[in-house]
Amino acid sequence: MSQAQKVEMPTAQRRYKPYVACKDSGVEWLGEIPAHWEVKRLKHIARLNPETVREDHDPGMEIVYVDIGGVDNLGRIIERESLTFGAAPSRARRIVRDGDVIVSTVRTYLRAIAAIREPELGTIVSTGFAVIRPAGELTTDFAAYALRASYFVERVVANSKGVSFPAINESEMATYEIARPPEPEQRVIAAFLDRETARIDALVAKKERLIELLQEKRTALITRAVTKGLDPNVPMKDSGVEWLGEIPAHWEVLNAGRVINRIEQGWSPVAEDRQAEDGEWGVIKLSAVVKGSFVPSEHKAMPADLSPDTRYEIRDGDFLLTRANTPDLVGDVCVVRSTPPRLMLCDLVYRLDLRSDRVVPAFLTYWFLSPSGRYQIEVEARGSSQSMVKVSQGLIRAWTVVLPPAAEQRAIATFLERERTRIDALIATVRQAIDRLKELRTALISAAVAGKIDVCQEVA
Repeated sequence: MSQAQKVEMPTAQRRYKPYVACKDSGVEWLGEIPAHWEVKRLKHIARLNPETVREDHDPGMEIVYVDIGGVDNLGRIIERESLTFGAAPSRARRIVRDGDVIVSTVRTYLRAIAAIREPELGTIVSTGFAVIRPAGELTTDFAAYALRASYFVERVVANSKGVSFPAINESEMATYEIARPPEPEQRVIAAFLDRETARIDALVAKKERLIELLQEKRTALITRAVTKGLDPNVPMKDSGVEWLGEIPAHWEVLNAGRVINRIEQGWSPVAEDRQAEDGEWGVIKLSAVVKGSFVPSEHKAMPADLSPDTRYEIRDGDFLLTRANTPDLVGDVCVVRSTPPRLMLCDLVYRLDLRSDRVVPAFLTYWFLSPSGRYQIEVEARGSSQSMVKVSQGLIRAWTVVLPPAAEQRAIATFLERERTRIDALIATVRQAIDRLKELRTALISAAVAGKIDVCQEVA
């Protein structure tokens, strides 16, 4: 039995007493349970997929469709799609009713599990869900938590088959056991978890809002520094660009082509779906360029039977710009620092050879990360599909940039690097706190529904 499969009492919940009288559940991954609880296979206390829409159903019927991506790992339905049955995907087949619980059986690692409460008329879910309809002495509220317990979910995930879309057979999942307390106690446990998870979720929401505020502050700092400079008392002038406004009087406004010697496009051979090992060549992916940072681990290994084109090897100091991506990501930039050898530029990323006598690469990076720099990129990017757009070399050369003297560019870049590092560290700390809260949430649910804590016996 792996550590992940053991149900432990969460350390942070020591104010809750364990049950006094326990017994062996007879289920290895569940361990001991309270003496008055039972262990039941899911199929014996619930109906599985009780209702399905017939293939010959009226194609004009209005439905509300929920796919796996519409359920988050906190048990919330976050996305619904209204459409006709005829226009719905072929997997839109499972009818749900108030009190059902849906459990993802495809991509089970997403932990998309949710209770259905007062669904809209015509709500249909994907066949990627198993619809669990509690029966007998199993309540919906308790079942919704029990089916999200680590001891149950991790068994589902561990026994899923497949790589890209791991899935589990529903009939197998129906044989898995859950611990079932008497019905009145199920209601107490569910009410307790409703209350405690709501408190945790409220804390998470506050911390997520703090991250948003820190990100807004970071953006505001970058914008002001690259458009107004660091001296609040410097004389200003009209930039002559409507969306830019005033800039310091001694700054220049020019086309990016005047600071670019050459733009180079890489090469994308058919690569293997793995990272390069020592001595092998790799080709970077689009995701190697992220909001001003270079991520060398985002690459794929070149096949051994292909000869690398060493002209495209990435070097420290390279200025990279993505030429294709979604509208909000195309034109992302970074300066390469500390790259490992034998990484090649892919054909979806440009390398810009900049005029070192005119522009400081780090300053130009922050200009293109600012809303002012991004504005023209997103407006002018073109493509046959708005889900994937491209920017041409001619378009890049025509983009507007503002340019302080080189010494001031370096000062601004140094200031922004220091401030961005400080803010990013704060964001990372808050994200760690969010992760701990989510872990506590999961541990608390697992402990309560597996009988590891007696929620009726809080320690004062």
